[in-house]
Amino acid sequence: MTVQDLRKSDMMAHLLDSLESGEDIGHYGRLVFAMVARHFLPKEEVIDYLLKDQDCDEAEAKSLYQQVEGKDYNPPKRDRVLAWQQEQDFPICPNSDDPDACNVYRDLEFPQHVYDQISSYYEHKA
Repeated sequence: MTVQDLRKSDMMAHLLDSLESGEDIGHYGRLVFAMVARHFLPKEEVIDYLLKDQDCDEAEAKSLYQQVEGKDYNPPKRDRVLAWQQEQDFPICPNSDDPDACNVYRDLEFPQHVYDQISSYYEHKA
C-alpha cells in the first residue's frame, strides 16, 4: 500500500498535504494520521510525515507511533474525528458538513484484521 492509497480519503489527502507543507496539524491530527497511515505506510515513512509537522519533534513522533502500534488502535470513526477536531484549531476533517466526509472506512480498504477486531469488539460488547 502507498501514499496514493491514502489519498483516496479526502481527509487523509488533506492531512498529507498539510504535513507536506509543514503545517501544525495538532495533536489529534497527528493521532488520526498515525492511526490510519500505519496500515498503509512503513513505520519510518509515517514518522517522517509526522516530523514535517512544525510542532512535532522526533521523540514525540516515535512515541505517538509506538503508542498507536502498541495499543493496536483501529482507525477512528467519523464521529471520533469530529469530536477530536473540536479540541484543537486545525480542521482534521476539511468538509465536516458533508455527512460522508472523513469516514475512512468508506474511503479506504484496511487489512482484514482491522475489520475482525471491530467485529470482535462489538460481539463482546453485546
